[in-house]
Amino acid sequence: MSRVINKTAMLLAAGLGTRMRPITECTPKPLIKIGGKALIDWPLDQLASENVPRAIVNVHHLAPQIIAHLKVRQNPTTMVSDETERLLDSGGALVKALPLLGAKPFFVFGCDTVMLDGTTPALKRLVSQWNSDELDVLMLVHPMEKAHCFDGAGDFFIDAEGHLTRRGMANHAPYVYTGVQIIHPRILIGESAVPFSMNKLWNKAISARRMKGVIHDGGWFHVSTPDSIEKTNSLLQAQ
Repeated sequence: MSRVINKTAMLLAAGLGTRMRPITECTPKPLIKIGGKALIDWPLDQLASENVPRAIVNVHHLAPQIIAHLKVRQNPTTMVSDETERLLDSGGALVKALPLLGAKPFFVFGCDTVMLDGTTPALKRLVSQWNSDELDVLMLVHPMEKAHCFDGAGDFFIDAEGHLTRRGMANHAPYVYTGVQIIHPRILIGESAVPFSMNKLWNKAISARRMKGVIHDGGWFHVSTPDSIEKTNSLLQAQ
């Protein structure tokens, strides 16, 4: 069983933040302050605490602000994947950044959530369940009933072995994607750096039974609208 994880992670920070308008007309969503620090610093701090020394960050909307923010950080060190000329969506962003990410499995983070660790750090739990021989995607999922500020119907079902399936036509699914996953770069073979969603990769992995989930046991907050900023800050203060 191979649990070797790349020492470089990918942070997806290029989105337009349309649901956050008018705030994101002047401030990119990853720089919105939650719990006293920018959204992008939550995953960067978690990577630093788990000794992941390097992160690739894609940028598009208000890119100079994000680049300036990253220059202040020393741990992890960061490198920019520039999408200012063409926004590539989550899947295309991974393909474009692949030369910087390397050939080993790597963490992928979104920049619109706040994740609090449970009894064991979430990244450690993901690594402990990773198996390169069997998996192309390992996703951290969170129970719907404990998801703060999330207004969706849920994303996935999970079976006794940890395999994930889509909500499909069901009214609800019990687990939501947290924005955190491990991906093996081989799932990107044959893909081009054109706009496409990671959903394409997930569907491929689910069909091949090479995608599993780990259920998060800490707190999780979805920060997607102006209203969710105040709610999340209040909930964090109450922790």
